[in-house]
Amino acid sequence: MHSDGPTGQRQISLVLGGARSGKSGVAETLVTSQPAPWIYLATGRAYDKEMHIRIALHRASRGTLGWQTIEEPYDIATVLRNAGPEPVLVDCLTLWLTNLILDERDVSAATKDLLSALSERAHQTVLVGNEVGLGIVPENALARRFRDEAGLLHQRIASIADEVLFVAAGLPLKLK
Repeated sequence: MHSDGPTGQRQISLVLGGARSGKSGVAETLVTSQPAPWIYLATGRAYDKEMHIRIALHRASRGTLGWQTIEEPYDIATVLRNAGPEPVLVDCLTLWLTNLILDERDVSAATKDLLSALSERAHQTVLVGNEVGLGIVPENALARRFRDEAGLLHQRIASIADEVLFVAAGLPLKLK
């Protein structure tokens, strides 16, 4: 894994992996290699009891010392623009994409805004995404659209990222 230099140096890292692969833990390690405070930009929404439990487990695993949590399901670009010099962890891009698609928001415009905010940001940013394109072709149009949009989003982020990691079984593999 890579740790950028002193706080204030631009470093964009994309951490991809499957469900429960350990990608969030790897991403947290990248961010916490820098001095606190850190910003945890949470995009997930709790629609049911199981998701409430997942969110609570994520919070508990990282603790509260040093972390400022910002919950934003749509406008992550604005949060990045307003974050200042603190390292930011965006967890996760695919939940953000889910929010946009399900609420019929403009995915293309939101992605362009995110890419713009990342290019403007002069500090460490770590983005987490679920790699969903390794399995079978989904049977319905919405799931296929989601898979396609996620793959395209990850490609666009990877093209501007300084570092791309793929995580399996908690082990990061450096792709870029």
